[in-house]
Amino acid sequence: MHLVKVIVEKHEDGYVAYPVGLKGTVLGEGDSFEEAVADITSAIKFHIETFGSDEFETDEPVLDVFIAEAGVAV
Repeated sequence: MHLVKVIVEKHEDGYVAYPVGLKGTVLGEGDSFEEAVADITSAIKFHIETFGSDEFETDEPVLDVFIAEAGVAV
């Protein structure tokens, strides 16, 4: 089993989840945090079954994920 770090974003209309350290675009969504995690888990499994384990960006797992804000003038 390969553990994949997942980012889950909360929006007004639900949750969106995506993995870190996986090639390609893989998204999950749901009305709750749990639904989004279940959906992204299924999407990751499908992605790996379809494209193979070479879809992981490196052999070294992502150890941690941090969220930060950066102020940008626009």
